[in-house]
Amino acid sequence: METKATLRGVRLSAQKGRLVADLIRGKKVDQALNILQFSPKKGAVIIKKVLESAIANAEHNDGADIDELKITTIYVEKAPVLKRFTARAKGRGDRISKQSCHIFVTVGN
Repeated sequence: METKATLRGVRLSAQKGRLVADLIRGKKVDQALNILQFSPKKGAVIIKKVLESAIANAEHNDGADIDELKITTIYVEKAPVLKRFTARAKGRGDRISKQSCHIFVTVGN
């Protein structure tokens, strides 16, 4: 029995999100929450919310025991990029790319 939670369009680059996802991949849920609690990265706060959502989905929809759950899959994919411009000297402009990502978490036994 596997339960999913997704978060789409997060204002976080996929590369930075993957660094955090790699820390908790395959771990038990309580251990993963502890790692995310004390990680200083911005992605840790976001991924922790998605993981808590997946745990709540498993408990409510499937009646799963929280103590037995572990993270079966977690991946972070690139989402559309917001493209902005900033003014530079002599009438020029530089592009600013604001990255975003989609986060997918699956928990199971």
